[in-house]
Amino acid sequence: MASIIQSAHSPCLRQLPARHTTTASKLMLHASFHGCRRPCISISSASARLGGPVRAKAAVSAADSPVTSGLENGSGNSSSDKVLLEVRGLTAVIAETRQKILKGVNLIIREGEVHAIMRKNGSGKSTFAKVLVGHPDYEVTGGSVTFKGENLLEMEPENRSLAGLFMSFQSPVEIPGVSNDHFLRMAYNARRRALNLPELEPLEFFTYVSKKLELVNMDLDFLNRNVNEGFSGGEKKRNEILQLAVLGADLAILDEIDSGLDVDALKIVAQAVNKLLNPTNSVLMITHYRRLLEFIKPGFVHVMEDGRIIKTGDITIADILEKGGYQALASP
Repeated sequence: MASIIQSAHSPCLRQLPARHTTTASKLMLHASFHGCRRPCISISSASARLGGPVRAKAAVSAADSPVTSGLENGSGNSSSDKVLLEVRGLTAVIAETRQKILKGVNLIIREGEVHAIMRKNGSGKSTFAKVLVGHPDYEVTGGSVTFKGENLLEMEPENRSLAGLFMSFQSPVEIPGVSNDHFLRMAYNARRRALNLPELEPLEFFTYVSKKLELVNMDLDFLNRNVNEGFSGGEKKRNEILQLAVLGADLAILDEIDSGLDVDALKIVAQAVNKLLNPTNSVLMITHYRRLLEFIKPGFVHVMEDGRIIKTGDITIADILEKGGYQALASP
């Protein structure tokens, strides 16, 4: 039987098929995908069907993430030879208008790497991120995407999340009537069920999530507040990273997490991301500005233009952009 959590103030409600289960990123995806003024939220209590393999330890305690345990601070630039994400010739259109947005994206991300995609608005950066997580507003028309050796494009959005893909949104949605505590525990246990691990009881989960709150410099009071409701811009971004910390992910896509943040708030968010980095997970950042790269240092910087990645290099590309703008890349 599928169980449904509904905001008391939400005029719209959508229910996922009972064969699906979901995580926090899936709930956010579901709310954002349907564009409700007040988000639609749904979760199935049925067993998950993973679209791809998920790495897990044989035994996981209440103090460990279900996927990424023993989190350590890392540079994010000591990559391995193991490919995590491989994108080849990816093309996509807006489903409703058939307008071409992605026109042949190629990208390889290995374990332990931090990548950044930069360019001005309208170049296809955020569309690329949304296509990776399965946003229904876009239709893939060509190319391939492999995630952990599996065909990502054949997975439902919730299965992409369960397989270890996480996306932090530019503008996180509010979910009235659903507390952070309940939301995170529900999502975390959905992930554990998918890994055939026992669910955590409320007190066990409280012990686990308390350590994650410290990571993102959030008070315990945040657990009692409704998801993102009345949050400042900085609090919303920290709440997104809290979800990442709780769930664990092999690849985190951070879509403009620096937007709307002052330097102090950005430092807090960046410090939390850096603490989550280890030799087996990776980060893909999307940003307009070099400022973010001062706090989360990428090993690879890509420039996107007109739906393609046109240049790849190291942090010096960001330095060129900072001094001379994007036209400087075309200079001899």
